[in-house]
Amino acid sequence: MYMVAPRTLVVIPTYNEIESVPRLISKVCQLLSEVHILVVDDGSPDGTADAVEALNQSALQGRIFILRRKEKAGLGAAYLAGFEWGFEHGYEAMVEMDADGSHRPEDLARLLEVFYADPSIDLVIGSRWVKGGSVKNWAKKREILSRSANKYAGFMLGSDVKDMTAGFRVFKSSGLRRIDFSTVKSQGYCFQIEMARKVLAFDGKIKEVPITFVEREFGVSKMNMKIVVEAMVRVTLWGLRLKK
Repeated sequence: MYMVAPRTLVVIPTYNEIESVPRLISKVCQLLSEVHILVVDDGSPDGTADAVEALNQSALQGRIFILRRKEKAGLGAAYLAGFEWGFEHGYEAMVEMDADGSHRPEDLARLLEVFYADPSIDLVIGSRWVKGGSVKNWAKKREILSRSANKYAGFMLGSDVKDMTAGFRVFKSSGLRRIDFSTVKSQGYCFQIEMARKVLAFDGKIKEVPITFVEREFGVSKMNMKIVVEAMVRVTLWGLRLKK
């Protein structure tokens, strides 16, 4: 079992993740003795929220919390709601983590170790595209799409971050407080690009740590063409503004 500094909140957005999220929560709590977990559920009809509630009545009571939202409002909105909840409850660090098992708890331990070792860090990104990072069970075209999107985002935004679309992150709460959430409009993986962009805008320090990203075993990916188009349009507009 790893030990990390207390007051760490892992925020996990869910929509129909009843098969995967209880397993993930159990693994995280077993491996990391002090973290708390907030599941932000967007009204999953499959009973995901109830399954999480049941976990909180088990031996994990006091470490698992559920924020029930009435309808599916998107990844970005779910994370921002989770961050606001974390501010209200005094957490020093907040983690973004997928519910589907793609993000490994053992990698989370490494992200937190790097984060707490350097007080100057505002954001740690679990990166697939730095040396030592990798993906498992991905189709080649998906890998090409992800690599290309990240290279394009880096070029347009003048950033050397290799994996701006990564959704496995640790934010310093004091840094998050410097971001006006009302100005964050993106959903999908564009939300991740926008949040990294906003950290860079206040000269925040970002550290990338290699991870192994594993394709989901259960459920259905939320990725679609609308999310891809949103990212391309927003990144292009942000980049053109910078180059004026």
